[in-house]
Amino acid sequence: MRTPLAYMAAAIAEIAGCFAFWAWLRLDKPAWWLVPGILSLMLFAWLLTLVESAAAGRAYAAYGGVYIVASLAWLWSVEGVRPDRFDLLGAALCLAGAVVIIAGPR
Repeated sequence: MRTPLAYMAAAIAEIAGCFAFWAWLRLDKPAWWLVPGILSLMLFAWLLTLVESAAAGRAYAAYGGVYIVASLAWLWSVEGVRPDRFDLLGAALCLAGAVVIIAGPR
């Protein structure tokens, strides 16, 4: 149960951190937005170390599927843009791939 929670928390931290940079550069927000953004990205990196995987690359690869689903949730909840059926289909495929990567027998 620790791995899914770490992935979900990492996704929120990464998206929030990256959005701070987006807001500064694309939405004309003040530069101080970078401070919580950088802290959020540091939290993201730490959270990925909590994933139960012997190899960092495998943990990062599986995280990609979770990140895509979380990004679409952000798109809808924060940016107010509802994902379409192709977004949802793509996310489902990526999440299935993440499950195969992280839960495959080794």
